[in-house]
Amino acid sequence: MLTDPRDDAVLTGSSLRQRGMRMVIGAGLLVLLAFAALVQLTALASVRSDIAGVFLKALILSSFLAIVPLAVLWFLDRRERESAWLFAAALLWGGFIATALSLPFNNAFFQLVDAWVAQNPGIAGVLGPDAAAMIAAPISAPIVEEIAKALGVLAIFWLGRTEFDSMRDGFVYGAAVGVGFNWSEVALYVAQGYAETGVAPYGPELGTRYALFGLGGHALFTGMFGLCLGFAVETNRRWLRVLAPVIGIVLAIAAHRLINSLPLLAALEQARTGMPANSQQAAADAGFLDAFLQGSINEIVVLLPFFVMTGLALWRSGVWERRVIREELGSEIGRAVTPGEYEDIVQDRILHTRRVGGVQRGLSSAVVKAQNELAFRKRRVRNDGRDPEHDHLVNRWREEIRLLRQLSS
Repeated sequence: MLTDPRDDAVLTGSSLRQRGMRMVIGAGLLVLLAFAALVQLTALASVRSDIAGVFLKALILSSFLAIVPLAVLWFLDRRERESAWLFAAALLWGGFIATALSLPFNNAFFQLVDAWVAQNPGIAGVLGPDAAAMIAAPISAPIVEEIAKALGVLAIFWLGRTEFDSMRDGFVYGAAVGVGFNWSEVALYVAQGYAETGVAPYGPELGTRYALFGLGGHALFTGMFGLCLGFAVETNRRWLRVLAPVIGIVLAIAAHRLINSLPLLAALEQARTGMPANSQQAAADAGFLDAFLQGSINEIVVLLPFFVMTGLALWRSGVWERRVIREELGSEIGRAVTPGEYEDIVQDRILHTRRVGGVQRGLSSAVVKAQNELAFRKRRVRNDGRDPEHDHLVNRWREEIRLLRQLSS
């Protein structure tokens, strides 16, 4: 059998095909990884061994909780499975590089706010001992963190251009970056809470940050940026191609800022009604289930417009995917698609996963995915103004389907 066409698809049209660019890009990524490792290791080396132990335990728990959002993303991506390498790269960017890029900027801004609060003790009297964190979180984190995560999505878009076909692809990559960021960040906050109080806040931190099963928060924020970047790929209007990613990063920052403002707004409301500022301690003492439920309710209420927009965009993207598969494979009947298979393609629905009858499940899945990849490749080539019949990758997918049928016979 030929080498997997997906490997060739990732490199087609990519700067990675050029030896000089491979060296430059590789060197740049090594520098980023070295910087990320230096930041992470420096942070761990500067704390007591018991704090490092809490961090590692929280990271393990976070890994188990991250399985759910990753499984949902894997299901959303079922019609045109993205490269496993790019999917892993998205997770690693969010979990290591984006957190490392964000940490020094967030810390520097927090120190500035902390010094300002110290010079204005009346603010701490209103907001309580966490006044600096409440003020800094809605200002610095949304901008710094969303830009750091968006850079990872842009890098995937640049290096794996042929794998980035639609809004759904963009959401999958963006949300994967967000899941990776959340995976790492929750462990940092648990360790920080333990260092400050002597009690590791596993329940409240894990529950709050994995509210809605990890599909809100960072996954939603960066997923929206990815959606807009994917829309820029789908549209033929030049001005929308430029504007869509800008709208995406603005939406991500706005949603992030809204959710980060909740503690500050709650403290201001408590001050207005005369409640003591330290009454927020109840939230810090919450167990996992209580924090999960309260965090889910908060995200649904506060971020409802963003969830609705994202849901509609994913629905529209699913309609677009099925239309592309139906239109592009219509001319493949008798070559890559049988008449019976095309009837199933026409009848495909939103939550349905098409199968090829009469063959083993694994081979059926491989044939269907190869047919879908063929359809999307043909559409991309056609949109670029070229003839799909002369595209080497189109013909490789046809050959892959032919070889898979031989295995099933």
